[in-house]
Amino acid sequence: MKTLPGISLLLLLLCSSITAQVADSVKFKSLLPYDFHMAYLKEEKALLIDVREFYEFRDNRIREAVNIPLSGNLEFSADTIDKECALLIYCLIGDRSEVAAKYFCTRGFTKVYSLEGGIEAWRKERMPIVRKKPKDKGTRLKT
Repeated sequence: MKTLPGISLLLLLLCSSITAQVADSVKFKSLLPYDFHMAYLKEEKALLIDVREFYEFRDNRIREAVNIPLSGNLEFSADTIDKECALLIYCLIGDRSEVAAKYFCTRGFTKVYSLEGGIEAWRKERMPIVRKKPKDKGTRLKT
């Protein structure tokens, strides 16, 4: 009979610690394209970050985005960005942006958003993107 209250107490403590870990581990919000866009417009101080590689970024991107590749030096970037700034992060399909969002959360950023489905979902919703301009072949002068 003495073991029943002890086991109940142990189970209660174990369950409460598990739920606390789950709540603390999710510090960023994953948003669909429309909500992502609205979050960017509503924030007073916001930075739109594209974590794809430069060659992906130069071909098409969301207007006003800055390119901070996930493979680059996120640590340097985190040290130079104001912690009060909302970070809206995206990549191609959403995987890299979630990794970057988690990283920025560990660095003390509290307003971090990831674009669910990445720029692919953004395009499917017909949200505006900036495309690379075709090279101007121009006219060549003969010498």
